[in-house]
Amino acid sequence: MSNCESQILDTQLAAAIDHTLLEATATKERIEQLCREAVDFGFHAVCVNPRWVPLAAEQLHNTKVKVGSVVSLPLGADSTKVKVAQAKDVIFAGADEIDMVADLAAIIEGDWRYLSNQVQAVLKICRSMRPPVVLKVIIESAALTQQQKVFACQVLDACRVDFIETSTGLLAPANGRGTPAERRGLTPEDIKLIKDTAPNCKIKAAGGIRTARQALEMLQAGAERIGTSSGPQIIEQFRAGQLQ
Repeated sequence: MSNCESQILDTQLAAAIDHTLLEATATKERIEQLCREAVDFGFHAVCVNPRWVPLAAEQLHNTKVKVGSVVSLPLGADSTKVKVAQAKDVIFAGADEIDMVADLAAIIEGDWRYLSNQVQAVLKICRSMRPPVVLKVIIESAALTQQQKVFACQVLDACRVDFIETSTGLLAPANGRGTPAERRGLTPEDIKLIKDTAPNCKIKAAGGIRTARQALEMLQAGAERIGTSSGPQIIEQFRAGQLQ
């Protein structure tokens, strides 16, 4: 057992998890189950599509669990005006946190001005709320080169977003390029790169995290939050010592 595993408690691991359900086929019953699980396991937040924010906010009222929702999922290609409107919509519906997909074309082209202006427009809305709404920006690391990841992190660090998030979990690298680890969509090396390049931002690791071992590796690498649809299984594995 590593130092990270020996020191962390199951309650601490649970408190780092955003319990996520973003399937288009999710129903009211499944959202209600998601919220019950989040309370029972002590997860930090649920993350749901905008359509379900009012229900989640109602279900989680007077609990410690936060309500998170998404903006511009999965492509990130919406205009700044649309992203701002989406952010306002989910915030007024009851969201405490927003996970917004960055404009990938701006990252790939190295367009600092466009990316920065768009992120700051949404961040302004989040910061104007009382209490402020947490903004996590998804860079879709699996689709980017090392240089592009560094560029994205530098822009987001300069903007002082709350979190840089690794992936939607929905977009694989173009044409299947890269090593098997890169095609998996998330590695501890991605977390370390973000930590080194964006010291003013926290990190949310997301994209294919399904086991306690994976979650612990990401936390050990420097992530503060884990986005996963496998939260209950991860905690049950951890409690059972199934870390291989």
